[in-house]
Amino acid sequence: MTTATPRLYFKNALGCLYGHPDGYALIRFNAGTPKPAELQALFTQVRRLLELNRWHRFLTDQRLLAPCTPAEVAWIVTHWRDTAAEHPDGLYGAVVMSHNVFTRLVMGQIVQEANVGSMHFRRFETEAEATAWIEHVG
Repeated sequence: MTTATPRLYFKNALGCLYGHPDGYALIRFNAGTPKPAELQALFTQVRRLLELNRWHRFLTDQRLLAPCTPAEVAWIVTHWRDTAAEHPDGLYGAVVMSHNVFTRLVMGQIVQEANVGSMHFRRFETEAEATAWIEHVG
């Protein structure tokens, strides 16, 4: 059995965005503290990739990501709420949790605030768990 290879769609200092052949966006964050412009550019491209392919699933690997500021958290929550509003049948996000405890706390806040209506985030400790879930939802 061959493993599907994701295709690079966008890259900046914060991370890489791939289109996965199994029909979802894959975001891999680099180590370091996010800068607002890089964060917004990356998530804007995630939204475009979802729209372009008519996808409703994404997996984000945050293992190396440092915490976001409160302003960035507010922007992320608004971004995902707006994106989810365009997917009335549901938008599903699998999150591989960061090794950084503060990033984990911030992500918990984002999940709590953004998990409304048709937005469905779920957090995982490993990429294998996140992949198994994202490939079977929606």
